[in-house]
Amino acid sequence: MMISAHEKRILREVAREVAEMSAAPIHAANAELWRAHNRLERQRPMVTLYDWTKLETGYPFELTCEGELARETEQILRDRLYRWEYQRDDHVWEPIVYCQMAITGEAGYGMALDLTTPDHEFGASAYGQTLTEGVEPEVMGEPNVTHDEAETSRRYDAMCDVFDGILTVEKKGLWGTWSEPMDNLIQWRGIQQSLMDLIERPAWVHRWLAAITDYDIKRIQQAQALGLLRLNNHDNFLWTGGLLTTDELPASDFDGEHVRAKDVWGFSSTQIFSEVSPAMHEEFALQYESRFLSQFGLAYYGCCEPLHDKVELIFKHIANVRKISMSPWADVAAGAEAIGKRAVFSYKPNPAILGLPTWDVDAAREQLRAVLERTRECVVEICMKDLHTVFGEPHRITEWIAMAKELAQEYA
Repeated sequence: MMISAHEKRILREVAREVAEMSAAPIHAANAELWRAHNRLERQRPMVTLYDWTKLETGYPFELTCEGELARETEQILRDRLYRWEYQRDDHVWEPIVYCQMAITGEAGYGMALDLTTPDHEFGASAYGQTLTEGVEPEVMGEPNVTHDEAETSRRYDAMCDVFDGILTVEKKGLWGTWSEPMDNLIQWRGIQQSLMDLIERPAWVHRWLAAITDYDIKRIQQAQALGLLRLNNHDNFLWTGGLLTTDELPASDFDGEHVRAKDVWGFSSTQIFSEVSPAMHEEFALQYESRFLSQFGLAYYGCCEPLHDKVELIFKHIANVRKISMSPWADVAAGAEAIGKRAVFSYKPNPAILGLPTWDVDAAREQLRAVLERTRECVVEICMKDLHTVFGEPHRITEWIAMAKELAQEYA
């Protein structure tokens, strides 16, 4: 039995709270705001905060289920309730619970890693060199996306039994609608050596980037052929920016059943190129990423790398780009002038302000106000993310969200 009778009682109790929370009118209102926002209609900035880790204070709730599927599901549902109570940003909570399909072979490339991980949970890892000069990309494996239909059915049937009459169970398909060729290459080659390779052996680097891109495209094509793609146009996000809620996807010829790449959002970035020139970014990143992203209906580009001086190149290569990341290291004024209302200005405040020894909400407000002043002519979303610490004071998150939403109203 995947979920015991005892666990079923627990999950149904939590699910009733989630269903009640999801019925609040604010979610429908927020969904409509996100649809207009993602159509590039200027309105108040949208505010999201994702503390994907349990931070240094541990999970703020207890889990009582013991089985793997039941415990994972309980954690997801209790996290929603916690965020609704203490982190009421502009997220849209729907009365849906997702059943992860039993998919394997999404990524991996068949390449070995030499990864040194620090003792501290939130410390930075280091990549050693496992790919030596002269080795050609033929050594890389081929994607082999597979689906254990029986296992998916077992999970799905168990969850439908648990949540019957309370929450809708939807199968969650392929999660990896992304491609980051250079960020993958540095994991096998090492960061410093990879950057040196751009100058010393560019042709070799190009062969590897082309092969990684081909791999990622084949992975999506395999998933599409197996029926493993799922729509990501409602309460979803792609790890880096605001919600993807849109009425422009799926494509107009969608049959209501068979999801294709052109029915969903895609994502790409080259975070390791923070200090690389626009010309090199175009040569070693955008020409490959654009091939991958052209499969999708809409695209989100960028993550932590500053892109303010590369915006025109992004528009040149990625015709379907709808959101462009503006990280804490971007020049906000330059990025705002370059983007205008041609794409969403997806702004990432520096999360360090929430982890300082002294919490100063007024200082955070002034920092954010300076950004909103410079982006008055843009379609703006504010995405606080990558939190590793709040100095043991999770109330800072609640206060930051309240401050950001209040400030956003001033710039509607």
